Amino acid sequence: MTARLLIVEDNADFVANLTEILEDLGHEVRSAESCAKARQIGRDWVEVALVDLRLPDGDGTRLAEQLKDENPDCEVVLLTGHASVESAAAAVRAGVWDYLVKPCATPDLLATLSKALRHVQAQVEKRELSRRAQRAEKLAAVGTLTAGLSHEIRNPLNAAALQLTVLERRLRKLEPALQPPLLEPLTLVRDEIRRLEHILQDFLQFARPAPVNMRRVSLSEVLTRVVALMRGDAERRQIGLECTCDEGLTVAGDADQLRQVFMNLTLNALDAAGTGGKVQVSCARNAEGVHVYVDDSGPGIEPSHRDRLFEPFFTTKSQGSGLGLPISNSIVSQHGGRIELARGPLGGARFEVVLPR
Repeated sequence: MTARLLIVEDNADFVANLTEILEDLGHEVRSAESCAKARQIGRDWVEVALVDLRLPDGDGTRLAEQLKDENPDCEVVLLTGHASVESAAAAVRAGVWDYLVKPCATPDLLATLSKALRHVQAQVEKRELSRRAQRAEKLAAVGTLTAGLSHEIRNPLNAAALQLTVLERRLRKLEPALQPPLLEPLTLVRDEIRRLEHILQDFLQFARPAPVNMRRVSLSEVLTRVVALMRGDAERRQIGLECTCDEGLTVAGDADQLRQVFMNLTLNALDAAGTGGKVQVSCARNAEGVHVYVDDSGPGIEPSHRDRLFEPFFTTKSQGSGLGLPISNSIVSQHGGRIELARGPLGGARFEVVLPR
């Protein structure tokens, strides 16, 4: 299991040796020689921190407390060359995972690190199961609500749209000079009715997902079409939109539903990137499955929003139903895959869709 590891130590030789060992095992390793730099790196990135007890600008025990306050999911292994009963007790109070005396044997350090990583993964999985249960409860509530209200809402919307059509025909019979000021508010009302119809359609799709028609799908064709459809919007916003994907990459799935997922993720990326920004869609394949990445150069996702992104009705936009990502997540889950969020190479958010090969 690979992980994001932070070494907080002012001994450069020790850091270099330990980094080489951990990177050879496939871990992503960063280092800090001070408490200040460690806090900056560890805020929302680190999974396990290896922290020296004595640092140039502070105490490792206090740093452990701060790292866990800012990133409750991480674990800290405290390293010291001067063990005492008092320092061990302080480490326990700080909530560190383990307390090792330097120099410690490499197998012992790696065994401790492995246990800490398993604990971190277990905590993440536990929280994810809790979130899924909450989403399932909300989904059931939405299904009950939608079944009762869809008919009652759609009928008056259809009636209103019909009356607008009748009104427009009557207005077209007036003198041309009188038409523009009367047709303008009519057009605005029609646009709002269309928006309400789209929101209602989102409700229906989220509450009652369509069955997946599984076939062999060319992922490159799906992504190329999505990017072609979104390119005009990107150009109007002066946003660079790129797509790179192996032409031979295929998955088993429903092409229409997968297209909906990637259109939604790409549109969100364009919104996040902003004028002059950049969005990149790419894909890769490994033993686990096929990975599709949608990266943007925006500010990223607020940490307080990350756990709520796939909750029904949660949105940070001024307009929207808050169902785009939940619907996408539901579609990907029906395909046996998952959607993950990370910080991308463009500096903003990275949404990663993992599908079985």
